[in-house]
Amino acid sequence: MLKAIMTVALAGAAIAVAGKLPAAAQASGALPASADAGRIRNVVLVHGAFADGSGWRGVYEELTARGYRVTIVQNPLTSLLDDVAATRRALDRQDGPAVLVGHS
Repeated sequence: MLKAIMTVALAGAAIAVAGKLPAAAQASGALPASADAGRIRNVVLVHGAFADGSGWRGVYEELTARGYRVTIVQNPLTSLLDDVAATRRALDRQDGPAVLVGHS
């Protein structure tokens, strides 16, 4: 149950960061019913050190179920420059504005 709550909270935070939710929805932590409710449809998720992209699976599933286009960056963890390059490549492949969410 706690994992499900954290997944929804992280997904809500990803969208709220863009400032595209109504104030009441941001305050309550609610997610819009679909990506059509907001203008930004792309979300890029980046994991931290000592982890990999699979840690974002629950957030990915929650957001894609709501119609968002979600990309999970798989950082090589070989150097900071390599990780930044991987994230930039993911951002360059988006078809519009994106919310970038990182976790460390």
